[in-house]
Amino acid sequence: MPNWDSILREIATEQSNIVAAEQSRIIESAFDRVRRKYLRLLNEHTRRNVIAYYSGFLTRPNIDVCSISDEDKNGFMLCIHELTREGVGLDLILHTPGGDTQATVSLVDYLRAMFGRDIRAIVPQIAMSAGTMLACSCKNIVMGKQSSLGPIDPQFGFVGAANLLAEVKKARDDIIADPRTAQFWTHILSRITPSFLERCEWAVKDSEEFLSKTLRANMFADLAAHEIEKRVSRVQDVFGNNKGRAHNTHIQYQECRDCGLEVDRLEDDQTLQDIVLTLHHCYMHTISHAGALKVIENHLGRAIIRHDGRLTAPMQPQASIQEH
Repeated sequence: MPNWDSILREIATEQSNIVAAEQSRIIESAFDRVRRKYLRLLNEHTRRNVIAYYSGFLTRPNIDVCSISDEDKNGFMLCIHELTREGVGLDLILHTPGGDTQATVSLVDYLRAMFGRDIRAIVPQIAMSAGTMLACSCKNIVMGKQSSLGPIDPQFGFVGAANLLAEVKKARDDIIADPRTAQFWTHILSRITPSFLERCEWAVKDSEEFLSKTLRANMFADLAAHEIEKRVSRVQDVFGNNKGRAHNTHIQYQECRDCGLEVDRLEDDQTLQDIVLTLHHCYMHTISHAGALKVIENHLGRAIIRHDGRLTAPMQPQASIQEH
């Protein structure tokens, strides 16, 4: 399997082979060529459609565009347009910190309308929060020893909705038990508006209901009724609006499997593992060295790539949103 260094050398080799193109045409960079080579190899190995959804959140944290948003649907529409969907299914490669819950719900509805239940999530490293919601909406999930999912509790900036509601409840209980604590809590509670509390309640309710609904509709759909109830409850306990658990908690393969999710080991198919991890290196180089913030791309080479305009590698500057 090519490692991090060998992929970087391969990209450098491709850069040296690229010749000048007509000014009116978009130049395919070495990063694009190498990445798309391995996307084709993955498609040839699995005989399934492939769409990669990659975010630059690890190298460029706290940038909103790195998160899941309604804008992403344009990228998926482009990538799905020319695919043969009937009987082929979709492998969705996910690397994302999550994002807007309602945008995620809408995206899941769209993918299910296009591919039905035949969608498999592949998580080379991290799919957190709403990314976990996407993965749980698939028929099954492929994870390696290095892969992680995370709690789906909704966040408002750096504020966890479930944690805030729990804190308000604690304040209420403390004040009822000992009114003298009101002086301590007043300063904290005065910063919270009633409308914000209501938004938190709605967000928690929506995420819990979506997780339950999507598991029943796809991953657990073929199970007996009593088994569905048992598994949904266990998954909610692990991934739901957990109190006392950090939002960035990394939940590894074994815990995912133990709670009832349909999870396959990436290592069980050595060829699949080699291609997926090589692709992961390709995307991380595209993000780290080519200034990409988000990439949505299929195995045919159709892509929307969002850049920040910063040139960090010897390649041609590209538009803020580029369609290939």
